[in-house]
Amino acid sequence: MEKIKKEKFNIVLVRPEIPQNTGNIGRLCVSTGSRLHLVKPLGFSLDDSYVKRAGLDYWQHLDLAVYDSWEDFEKQNSNGEFYFFSTKAEKSLWDCPYAAGAFLIFGNEGSGLPENVSKMYKERMFKIPMPGKFCRSLNLANSAAVAVYEGLRRLT
Repeated sequence: MEKIKKEKFNIVLVRPEIPQNTGNIGRLCVSTGSRLHLVKPLGFSLDDSYVKRAGLDYWQHLDLAVYDSWEDFEKQNSNGEFYFFSTKAEKSLWDCPYAAGAFLIFGNEGSGLPENVSKMYKERMFKIPMPGKFCRSLNLANSAAVAVYEGLRRLT
C-alpha cells in the first residue's frame, strides 16, 4: 500500500448547488483525509437526504467547515495556499504547484466561481484538460476527485 503524506488537502466549494455533488465530494474528503469547506449560500440544506445518500455512512466522519460568505472564508483561512479550478482558467492542472495542506477551490455547478474571486486570483487558477470534442466541463464531484488525486500523486 502506498504511503500518503499526513498533510491533508482542503477542498472548498463556493456556493454549491447540487446536494448529490456535495455528498460525493464529502465522501471523497473522508476517503482521502481531506477537509471539506462549504461557502454559503448553499443551494440545499445540509440535512437534505440527497447529501446524506450520496455521502453514505461516510458523512458522519466528515471534517466539515461552513462559512457565511467568501469574505468569511478568506478571513478565517488567510494564511492558506489557494489553488482555484475553473474551465475559464488559462493554466493547466498539470501546472498547479500543489502544496501539502493547500485549499483546492471550486465554484458551483451553474456559474463556477464568482467573478470577483476569478479576477482577484487569476494567476492561481487552473483547468482540467478535456481533450474531448464536445465537453464544456466535468461534473463538480469528478473535477474535485481529479484535482485531489493529482495532488496526492505528486505529494507521495
